[in-house]
Amino acid sequence: MKVYQYLTLVLFVLLPFAGFTQPPLPLYYVSVKADHPDWNYKRGEKVKFTIAVKEHDNDLPNCKIQIQVGPEQMPPVINETKEISGPIIINGGTMTEPGMLRCIVTTVIDGKKYRGLATAAFDPYEIQPTTDMPNDFEAFWNKAMEQNKKIPMDAKLTLLPERCTEKTNVYQLNIQNFRNGSRIYGILCVPKAPGKYPALLETPGAGIRSYPGDIELAEKGIITLQIGIHGIPVILPDNSVYYGLAASGLSDYPFINLDNRDKYYYKRVYMGCIRANDYLCSMPEFDGTNLAVYGGSQGGLLSIVTAALDKRVKYMAAQYPAMSDLTGYLHNRAGGWPHMFNKNNAAAYATPEKIATSKYFDAVNFARLIAIPGFYSWGYNDETCPPTTAFSAYNVITAPKELWITQEAGHWMFPETHIKINNWLVNKLIVKKE
Repeated sequence: MKVYQYLTLVLFVLLPFAGFTQPPLPLYYVSVKADHPDWNYKRGEKVKFTIAVKEHDNDLPNCKIQIQVGPEQMPPVINETKEISGPIIINGGTMTEPGMLRCIVTTVIDGKKYRGLATAAFDPYEIQPTTDMPNDFEAFWNKAMEQNKKIPMDAKLTLLPERCTEKTNVYQLNIQNFRNGSRIYGILCVPKAPGKYPALLETPGAGIRSYPGDIELAEKGIITLQIGIHGIPVILPDNSVYYGLAASGLSDYPFINLDNRDKYYYKRVYMGCIRANDYLCSMPEFDGTNLAVYGGSQGGLLSIVTAALDKRVKYMAAQYPAMSDLTGYLHNRAGGWPHMFNKNNAAAYATPEKIATSKYFDAVNFARLIAIPGFYSWGYNDETCPPTTAFSAYNVITAPKELWITQEAGHWMFPETHIKINNWLVNKLIVKKE
């Protein structure tokens, strides 16, 4: 089983929605902290890490720990074993180039492995991408969108009475996209009260699953459309269908046809996001102006792509964007999910054709084109979508932007982050009348 196939199954089982939730704290845990409160450092400045093994909030004695420190996703430059009975402080070294230096600590208790980490950021707002934009990048995508417009939408709505509320109608929507017969499915939530409403496209994280729809924001007065990307219904009652696809035909979907920019899997996906907006903008309930897009991980990528390509979008929000600076591994630093060019995949995928294709789909090159206000968020401890790659995209954006960093977060978000993003979207989309 490839690393990605395993990850897809994990994402499907543990992360059913685009917003990943904070994991619970176990009985035993490894605490790792950087010595600056914000975990930010200047190049050449040394970082110290405080390490402790805890049972509840108490220090656990006589623990054997392994310490590894190095640039994220790269081989460690410090690799040592210690026995501790309380907190210790180690010198983690420094970085001479902008980037992220990660300390990973592991221990074994009663036969079970426990792991903690902290990531120091060295001048992160100076991180620049390794990928470059092809000369015909915009022409390629403009042609794709023109071709997409010629495909009849053929929209089909199915009311889901069991999901409707007093204030909101909930539907499964499916529309034609990219080629005749190819469909995109989603859950559409529409306020029941007569009137004109703003709209929000919600793009999905990786995996194959059903979707609940965003009733929460619909009840605040926003039309929401939460889409899947794989062309299959998103209300199947039997999860075994999704499991089967995740373990078979779609197990490695981010790698499908990577050597051909016209046949690569995500070309249909990117056009599916535009087609979803076509539907939202066609709705009689839409206010005609206020359209936003939001997603996390793969959804963060799709939010950036959609905001860059679709001039109807007025606001965007993206968490820990995937497929950002994919070529980082070819320059001895972290690259974006799905890590197609890392040491495990490079032999098969780091070919000239596949590297060239990746540049047409990299979040960084879409980020260069963003011209609308955006809200962005990630954590320094994200090992799925490395923060080096998120900063690579963020730092090339010249439009108005806000960044909410929660240093300790991995590939998940605190509840407060969910609230903050929703509040930002509501404040942007719902025009306050004087």
